[in-house]
Amino acid sequence: LGAKLQRAERSGFRQRERESPALAHTRRPPHTRRSPHARRPPHIRRPDQPSVLRLRTMSGFDDPGVYYSDSFGPDPQTDDGQLLRTQIKKRMREFLRQYRVGSDRSGFTFKYRDELKRHYNLGEYWIEVSLEDMSSFDEDLADYLLKQPSEHLPLLEEAAQEVADEVTRPRPAGDEILQDIQVMLHSDANYANIRSLKSDQVSRLVKIPGIVISASAVRAKATRIAIECRGCRNIMNNITVRPGLEGYTLPRKCNTEQAGRPKCPMDPYFIIPDKCKCVDFQTLKLQETPDAVPHGEMPRHMQLYCDRYLCDKIVPGNRVTIMGIYSIRKSGGTTNKGRDRVGVGIRGSYIRVVGIQVDTEGTGHGLIGTMSPQDEEEFRHLAAMPNIYEVIAKSIAPSIYGSADIKKAIGCLLFGGSRKRLPDGLTRRGDINLLMLGDPGTAKSQLLKFVERCSPIGVYTSGKGSSAAGLTASVMRDPATRNFVMEGGAMVLADGGVVCIDEFDKMREDDRVAIHEAMEQQTISIAKAGITTTLNSRCSVLAAANSVFGRWDDTKGEENIDFMPTILSRFDMIFIVKDEHNQERDMVLAKHVMNVHLSALTQTHAVEGEIELNKLKRFIAYCRSKCGPRLSAEAAEKLKNKYILMRSGAREHERERDHSSSIPITVRQLEAIIRASESLAKMKLQPFASERDVEEGLRLFQVSTLDAAMSGSLAGVEGFTTSEDQEMLSRVEKQLKRRFAIGSQVSEHSIVQDFLKQKYPEHAIYRVLQLMMRRGEIQHRMQRKVLYRIK
Repeated sequence: LGAKLQRAERSGFRQRERESPALAHTRRPPHTRRSPHARRPPHIRRPDQPSVLRLRTMSGFDDPGVYYSDSFGPDPQTDDGQLLRTQIKKRMREFLRQYRVGSDRSGFTFKYRDELKRHYNLGEYWIEVSLEDMSSFDEDLADYLLKQPSEHLPLLEEAAQEVADEVTRPRPAGDEILQDIQVMLHSDANYANIRSLKSDQVSRLVKIPGIVISASAVRAKATRIAIECRGCRNIMNNITVRPGLEGYTLPRKCNTEQAGRPKCPMDPYFIIPDKCKCVDFQTLKLQETPDAVPHGEMPRHMQLYCDRYLCDKIVPGNRVTIMGIYSIRKSGGTTNKGRDRVGVGIRGSYIRVVGIQVDTEGTGHGLIGTMSPQDEEEFRHLAAMPNIYEVIAKSIAPSIYGSADIKKAIGCLLFGGSRKRLPDGLTRRGDINLLMLGDPGTAKSQLLKFVERCSPIGVYTSGKGSSAAGLTASVMRDPATRNFVMEGGAMVLADGGVVCIDEFDKMREDDRVAIHEAMEQQTISIAKAGITTTLNSRCSVLAAANSVFGRWDDTKGEENIDFMPTILSRFDMIFIVKDEHNQERDMVLAKHVMNVHLSALTQTHAVEGEIELNKLKRFIAYCRSKCGPRLSAEAAEKLKNKYILMRSGAREHERERDHSSSIPITVRQLEAIIRASESLAKMKLQPFASERDVEEGLRLFQVSTLDAAMSGSLAGVEGFTTSEDQEMLSRVEKQLKRRFAIGSQVSEHSIVQDFLKQKYPEHAIYRVLQLMMRRGEIQHRMQRKVLYRIK
């Protein structure tokens, strides 16, 4: 009976073997083995066996094949997986080889094949593949790449390498070795947010926008390593290391056991550096875009890993959109090596970058990407309205009453002029800077807050709470690598937008000097801690400041302002906002404030003749990206004549008044008018600024800076006091210093009386005393009655 059973089992096994080829490479169960002389060698098959196996042994004929008995039963998966991968790779090869653009009539081009050939011949071994193209060719391929990118990207790279091999044959002598091709992906899909990356996205393809705030140096990472055993000098070659920030753990034991040789110690292996194959890699730090940060939260960061051709594509301060694989890695090593290690399964996340898009302009790109043709049509209609300038001025902070000219100027600032790059490599800025000086309670900060919300990229800082490094850029030590890295400040992050600085007068003097360069040259240069570099900061500055005395004091004239002439000349428009007492105006204002408070919650939609905030924001972004107007010839001629008239008018004015005007009309002011007229043309999406735009630009300039200059309230600020005044002041100062020695005290009243007897004007004496106090040479003592000289 036993023999019969055995025979039946054996025939059943054979039958099963015929039906399922996967069973054929499991070894026979030990109790059904034939006698040793009857065993066939593994490569001789029975003719009735399926031919899949023959094909398999041919495809890997140099692979001796391991025959084993599987204790967990047969495992048919490995083979199917291998077959699936070969099929996917074949489909990818077909995609790269056959994907074409264009129609039969216009003639089509093989997009990726030509690109591969061109790049390979230029010595750039990379190619950029669009996921949309791939899904139009084969939906499943793109799906595989999206769902399991880390497994299928290497297949795509191998396929690209094979296609490159085909299109570049025969290669010139010396270049026969085929290089690896790097595949970068890009997609037009909508992007996610750093905050929305959760654990279910791990090892998926994600697309994220952000700002790169720091970049490490380019280092090398091994892709294949060779290790050697210390004890028996056994070498293991070609161990592949997975890409990304995951390391490779060396084996603990040496597994070559030779007779008569002591066993190798634990951890015997070390890496042979000369036999390793390396690629460049770089880590970046991505910060989410300021407009995506919820109110009152810290912006989140994400570490990025770039390798090969993606290195050094980005400098800190760039706005980028990243395509990458959301991956995990071991968190930093735990300090205590005890039993109670808590973070055993905890992993830190990072993104392995497979494609980068740099937003070159940085002008509110996030809003442009999502624009439909209907939106564009609507914006064109909007720009074609005859009174668009007034509508925009009305839509800026509609809840704030009055100050129409300031709102118009802010409208110009939001749209900005055109940036010009001259043939010799210099650039002229197109951004408009604006300063509001004035009394408290004139809604300056509210205007600033509104501009921050309304401009495509807006950063709001306050004068007291920001330092020079925080505004420009700081150099700090990276905790991980102990190297110095650079992080951009507010003006770098607002590249292409507006920086609003409140309480501008409360800033420390040396911090204010830091933004001089950013305002005129629009770059920030740094030379600290061995890092010498230049960052872009193409942004407008909107600043608000109070007078020295808190309120504007008309009797004091130019003493109201505590700014250096250097910073004032960098502002295109300076508005002086006074809180004037006027019964009618006060009545209307009170009514307006009451209305705002009463209908604060009920009124949600925009009033007739205004553009709502979101639409205005997108309109500004659209105009800034699509239009860069220039002056027309007639407008330029008109402006030239006006400029000459202004200069000569200023000269006449000086002749009548017998001393030079406070704000000189210089080339900077001329450029300010040009920028204002260009921004007016930009609102209408016109290519040239007309004469009417120039007239409006001149009017704005006259009501702001010129008005401030003529009212005498900025007299002396520009540093252009007449030579006689200057001489008199220095004479007074010399006599003062001769009058009392360092360390002595004199009553202020007696000094003033003395100088008045010598026929010096009183305001000159007080001005000298104030100057000396500002320089720290004298001090008030005893309730400001006595002067004490320090140096």
